[in-house]
Amino acid sequence: MQAFTDLMSNHVLPWITSTGIKVVIAVVILLISFRVINTICKKLTASLEAKKSLDTTITRTLGYVASVSLKGLVLICLVGYLGIDTSGLSAVIASLGVCAGLAVNGTLSNLAGGVMILLTRPFRVGDYISAMGNEGVVENIYICNTQISTVDNKVIYLPNSSLSTGTIVNFSAKATRRVDLTFSVAGNDPSVVRATLLDICDKEELVLADPAPFARVIDFGAGNGVQMQLRAWCSTADYWDAYFNLLDAAQAAFEAKGIVVPFNQLDVHMK
Repeated sequence: MQAFTDLMSNHVLPWITSTGIKVVIAVVILLISFRVINTICKKLTASLEAKKSLDTTITRTLGYVASVSLKGLVLICLVGYLGIDTSGLSAVIASLGVCAGLAVNGTLSNLAGGVMILLTRPFRVGDYISAMGNEGVVENIYICNTQISTVDNKVIYLPNSSLSTGTIVNFSAKATRRVDLTFSVAGNDPSVVRATLLDICDKEELVLADPAPFARVIDFGAGNGVQMQLRAWCSTADYWDAYFNLLDAAQAAFEAKGIVVPFNQLDVHMK
């Protein structure tokens, strides 16, 4: 019992009254400062995004980098507050940094890829892209990966190293897109079909008059009628609406004018 009392009075209580209090204060400061940093960075990013002159991609990335940097600075200050010798710690961190660098070679490649994406700007936040076998709207561009949201509301994270060196199709880069539709017709005058397709383009509000719509015979199907292709331009934001509107209008017009759409069929002769 005396030994326990001596231990408490000579070691535990002095540690609690000195270092222990510092540790508690450091933890409280850490939690409060991290919350304050998150709040400030979020509000700053939101205010910058509200300004139309600033790019959303850059503002979000800068907000993320600022948050990480400030948190790291707080950790360094707290280490000094606790009285830990940072000189020896620096050597250990340097050694760990070399080991970590070898271990996270792929992560460093993603980091370099993220920098290249921010510099070359092949896409921005809000663009609809196709890359690495995936399509979706760019939600965020982080340092190591890019987050996209698919049309069926799935979230996909693409590594920046592969993304920066691979093929990227940006569907939102241009203000206009072309809708290409191919129809098979049989037993009808191609000029009548062509006039019908151009007429539905004239009636569709989403189709642009310049460039003018195009409709011509492009191929003779092997026993499957004549292949007619319709090409119409529209605004990029209206692409899918124009696509389906033209299909619906073409079906209605073909039925009204008796234009035959052939289907594959099998004739069986009985002997």
